Amino acid sequence: MQAAWYERNGAAVDVLRVGELPDPQPGPHEVRVRLRTAAINPSDVKARGGSRPVLPPRVIPCSDGAGVIDAVGPWVDPGRVGERVWTYNAQWGRAHGTSAQYVCLPESLAVPLPEALDDAHGACLGIPCMTAHRCLFADGPIEGLNVLVTGGAGVVGHYAIQMAKWAGARVATTVSSPAKAAHALAAGADRVVDYRREDVVQAVRDGLGGIDRVVDVDLGSNLPVTSELLRPGGVIAAYATMGKPVPELPYARLLWKNPLVRQVFVYTLPEAVRRQAVLDIARFVTSAPRIFAIAARFPLADVVAAHEAVERGDKIGQVILDLP
Repeated sequence: MQAAWYERNGAAVDVLRVGELPDPQPGPHEVRVRLRTAAINPSDVKARGGSRPVLPPRVIPCSDGAGVIDAVGPWVDPGRVGERVWTYNAQWGRAHGTSAQYVCLPESLAVPLPEALDDAHGACLGIPCMTAHRCLFADGPIEGLNVLVTGGAGVVGHYAIQMAKWAGARVATTVSSPAKAAHALAAGADRVVDYRREDVVQAVRDGLGGIDRVVDVDLGSNLPVTSELLRPGGVIAAYATMGKPVPELPYARLLWKNPLVRQVFVYTLPEAVRRQAVLDIARFVTSAPRIFAIAARFPLADVVAAHEAVERGDKIGQVILDLP
């Protein structure tokens, strides 16, 4: 099969290679997916850069993708052969991810792809949608609540806005440019705040009032704002804290609100939580037209450029690899 891989951590141009590797064979409780697309997430480029060690002898990066099951291992229903699926967590704890023509993975990580979605859409569903789902719904229904999505033009934020509106919430979001504001408005946000030009606390209060749930892209940097806006009993669900890796918690300010500060890491979610997320995502994507923002598509041969496009941080939408 054709695949991209790296054998040591480092810059994309220094360590990524493209070539032929043996076709994998599914083991017990596994399926093999003939992939058509893969999505490159920030966690994938960080892992290649050194956030996770290389699993010997090499790592085929990326966890999200879409394609067709073409073989199954022992104790898997052979009726799954020919099923269109999307994948997630493919490379978590394993060396073989989705930047290849084939991937073998536990059958629960190959999810039926709704007929209305194409392969590029399917590759978008994994880590971003499951992260957004967990941040929004881990603590109960959100119908009628006020939700703040920080970084609403980011990939997770983009789906969080759409999911929150689908679930009946009112949504405010923060962005950093007019182009990103337009992107967040298109996703359905009720109030978009440019944090570089506006007072976020005042703008959100004027637009929505207090906030019940926060979907947070940068916990440490945003705590001065989110702790002010949070209502009593509210939840801050954070999936990253890049600006301040060691957040300073304004304990006294938050104490009387009895809040919950939740960390969300989709790779290690309990199995029951993942099953519910998969069911809800299927309802979400089929209940109305959804916006799948794809910033760029690259052939597998240009995997270095694809990784660099994610690392630059200026894209709006996801980066997709098209597999030969």
